[in-house]
Amino acid sequence: MKIKNFLLIIVMIFISSCAKEFKQNSDLIEKDLNLQVIETYKEAMKSLRDGDVLFAAKKFNEVELMYPQSEWAPKSLLMASYAYYSQDYYIDAIIELERFIKIYNLDVNLDYAYYLLALCYYEQIVDEKKDLESIIKSKKYLLFLIENYPNTDFATDAKFKIDLVNDILASKEMYIGRYYFNREKWIAAINRFRTVVDDYDTTIYVEEALHRLVEVYYTIGLVDEAKKYANLLGYNYQSSEWYEKSYKVFNKLYKTKKIKREKKYSILKKFKSLVD
Repeated sequence: MKIKNFLLIIVMIFISSCAKEFKQNSDLIEKDLNLQVIETYKEAMKSLRDGDVLFAAKKFNEVELMYPQSEWAPKSLLMASYAYYSQDYYIDAIIELERFIKIYNLDVNLDYAYYLLALCYYEQIVDEKKDLESIIKSKKYLLFLIENYPNTDFATDAKFKIDLVNDILASKEMYIGRYYFNREKWIAAINRFRTVVDDYDTTIYVEEALHRLVEVYYTIGLVDEAKKYANLLGYNYQSSEWYEKSYKVFNKLYKTKKIKREKKYSILKKFKSLVD
């Protein structure tokens, strides 16, 4: 019995010793791995500063793979995304950012990831006639920033950019509306111009959209509807060239009342009830 107790003590001492040695070895391995990660991260940053973005992105990805549980992993993935973005490799940047948002959805830099994602789409907008996906997705992520991170610099910049995106979307609606108008597809044209008036009433295209509606309704014989839009245009934009064109549509038989103008956008919303 005493021998068994003695052997048990020996085994416990051996296990304890092994556990301690294993912990020490694990600590050394972890410390060594952390040093490798830091060195690789520094190498990636140097390459990024030198302009070798593809190599930098590769090294940042290596950091993430080397130590995925560390604080360096999300930082490196985000930096790989930035590396691609910085040289207009938008598709690669988008892939990395979408992966970051999926894997590190609680990360402290999540707002920056969404902002960079919005920029990747926003900066691809070149032609409103072609880049519909870029326009729609940039607006989606800009609105997401404004709604979910309202007190950040990212949201402030997003508000500015969303106005430009809305101008582009309104321009697209006007382009299609004019196309339908020239081909006498009246209902389709009306729908496009109404979209600008209803959804993009703070853009530079709202005046023309109102005038086009006057033209369409007058052309198809709905004179009362044409007068409503002419009245709306005259009330808010009486000094504009589009108001003068709408006035001429009626051959000077229809005269709009001269009313003291108020703040443009609030009045426009107020008088939308005329055409609803």
